[in-house]
Amino acid sequence: MSIKLPWQQASVIDHTQRLIRSFQHWTGKLLIAQDSPEKQAQSLFKASFAVVSHGTEADPIFNYANAQALDLWQLDWQRFTQMPSRLSAEPIVQAERDRLLAEAKIKGYISDYQGIRISSIGQRFWIENVVLWDVFDENDQPSGQAATFSHWRFLS
Repeated sequence: MSIKLPWQQASVIDHTQRLIRSFQHWTGKLLIAQDSPEKQAQSLFKASFAVVSHGTEADPIFNYANAQALDLWQLDWQRFTQMPSRLSAEPIVQAERDRLLAEAKIKGYISDYQGIRISSIGQRFWIENVVLWDVFDENDQPSGQAATFSHWRFLS
């Protein structure tokens, strides 16, 4: 039996479709080129930009990160997808992060976020031009929020 990479798992392929569909709904843009669901899941996971998402829990848990995001947060898939998303930001900036998540929930998405995030080993990095959007499932029910960005720099 071979071990499947995250993007090869049926649940991740389905979630990738939710991310893609919701992103296009809110922004009118493609997150990744149109292709089969399997190819899109692979392309999104291997993209040069970061993509993360969390669920709708009271303290939302990350449920997706592509390879670029896993590298930035210095975590593997297993550990990342068990982490509360609030831990991606330092406590001092969590109130601003919460405000932006609430704004995106009201508007559907925001496209001008920037801020500091922190990796699992304490490396701080600045992200900018972040698009944050609400994710809906196949029945148009809220299933979380996602973010993507392609600009970051490490801070000392």
